[in-house]
Amino acid sequence: MDTDIRGYGEKPKSRREFFRFIIRWILLLLLGLFGGMAFVRRRCSLPGGPGNGKACGGCPSLAKCKSPYSWLAKPLGSRRTVWQLDPAKCIQCGRCATECVLQPSAVKCIHRFDMCGYCKLCFGYFQPGTSVLTSAAENQICPTGAIRRKYIEEPYYEYTIDLSLCIGCGKCVKTCGAFGNGSLKLQVCHDLCVNCNECSIARNCPAGAYSRVPADEAYLFKTS
Repeated sequence: MDTDIRGYGEKPKSRREFFRFIIRWILLLLLGLFGGMAFVRRRCSLPGGPGNGKACGGCPSLAKCKSPYSWLAKPLGSRRTVWQLDPAKCIQCGRCATECVLQPSAVKCIHRFDMCGYCKLCFGYFQPGTSVLTSAAENQICPTGAIRRKYIEEPYYEYTIDLSLCIGCGKCVKTCGAFGNGSLKLQVCHDLCVNCNECSIARNCPAGAYSRVPADEAYLFKTS
């Protein structure tokens, strides 16, 4: 079989040779294209690193991408979509803190003040069985001390979340929901989330609490 690849200036001698000539060049072009795509994906240094998705369509930096292959990215639809955490399905397993490509996680605890009882004994703040209600670290359920407790008037206290310290472990959410009003919820903070096409947390969530939704419907709050 003739394996010679003709140059652009040479003419094939027959129709069969002509088709072979065309097919060879198409195969070479495809090899170069897909080889280049693989190289760019390996070298990608965007937040989250390579391998977070099967396409680049969800990448927040796609518009600024200088790769010659970025035009191949498939958009996620006419409306931008984001990852949503459904608090009604969330079981506070702790994987939001450990599976996110960002550290600390883009998932944070959000406080619904309209649902809060402003309790002196807050189950989302204190360790179960705490006998002395002080803000000492050993009394707090939050491993990073992200919850702030402020005295209002007897017997009411206000609790706020320092999002810079919150790691999204959900420990406070679990105990608040079990013994309190359930005013603490986990949510994806979209000012932090890099919107991976294939979210690592969603892939490992045992409750299936994550889904893709339009950006204008990003937050879903449990009302009870």
